Amino acid sequence: MLPKDTNAYGTIFGGVILSHIDLAGGIEARRQSPKKFVTKAMREVVFVAPVYLGDLVTFYTRTIEIGRTSITVDVEVE
Repeated sequence: MLPKDTNAYGTIFGGVILSHIDLAGGIEARRQSPKKFVTKAMREVVFVAPVYLGDLVTFYTRTIEIGRTSITVDVEVE
């Protein structure tokens, strides 16, 4: 995370983390099919601890379900 992503408390904005979650989910969906995807919904996001400037953040993804017109992807942030 970079200085431009921080708030007044020195932690990373939640919206920045959400953006990266969306990107990681898109990458995982693209692994399953060469089609274009859009994010319809994020069912649940739980912020457990703050992310500080300089922290290394890793996004782990896995495909949960592949439907006829949709893909459900789980993204875990560490």
